[in-house]
Amino acid sequence: MAADALVEHCRELLAPLGAVRVRRMFGGHGIYVDEVFVAIIAFDRLYLKTNERTRPRFEAEGCQPFVYDAKRGAVALGYWSAPAEAMESPALMEPWARLALQAALAARAAKPVKRRAAAAARPASAPRRRR
Repeated sequence: MAADALVEHCRELLAPLGAVRVRRMFGGHGIYVDEVFVAIIAFDRLYLKTNERTRPRFEAEGCQPFVYDAKRGAVALGYWSAPAEAMESPALMEPWARLALQAALAARAAKPVKRRAAAAARPASAPRRRR
């Protein structure tokens, strides 16, 4: 499948979950659902976000991890290929896409609050701490 056709196919597959936005990145594409980064398209495959709770489902289905070569050797990220049958329709993709969204939201929640965001949340009358 040509790259543009694959991107549009993946957009259609993920559309039942929410607003899908695709962005070019690193020779592939990043896919967001409702502004949550849930998947990548690389090497002519769709890879969905996983974590320690969702990864076993992908492994059991025979999916493969996204791996790329770096100067220090192969690097595996938390993305696994979508099952072949899930690529056939939005209905078949939906449970897998929901797992990816769940993993992405868990990763987002686990990130520490950025200093600027914390400062913006502090009332204007609150004293600033000095280092």
